[in-house]
Amino acid sequence: MNKVPMTSEGYATLEVELRRLKQVERPRIIQAIAEARAHGDLSENAEYHAAKEAQGMNEARVAELEDKLGRAEVIDVTKLAGDSVTFGATVTIVDEDTDEEKVYRIVGDMEADVKQGKISISSPIARALIGKKVGDSIEVSAPGGARGYEILKISFN
Repeated sequence: MNKVPMTSEGYATLEVELRRLKQVERPRIIQAIAEARAHGDLSENAEYHAAKEAQGMNEARVAELEDKLGRAEVIDVTKLAGDSVTFGATVTIVDEDTDEEKVYRIVGDMEADVKQGKISISSPIARALIGKKVGDSIEVSAPGGARGYEILKISFN
């Protein structure tokens, strides 16, 4: 069974989502199914079929979250340190072509959110960053071609 690396913050977020799905969404969907059944003929009842589909999607997400949380390897980023990029590091890089600075935190697959600056450990840019130090240059293959970056700062917080 493969462990799923994630930060303690990401673990807590997934736990909250799982609790919401079980305690809020599941009873709401059960109620919707009961109301749709009361309307009669189930074979032509769109409300019933929609509620059953919602139930299936909810239960699939519950199963996925339970699996990931069960295999989670929670890494406390506050206890990490060092001068090279590892899981949990917050890395400031600069695009060598445009001089645009970007800040990324390397997190687990389930908690990645590029809009918040969190990139998955399995993403091409994170894989290129792992093991590198401040001042190192990396090259990342992107859909628009290869991009070069220089590491400006590494922190663990």
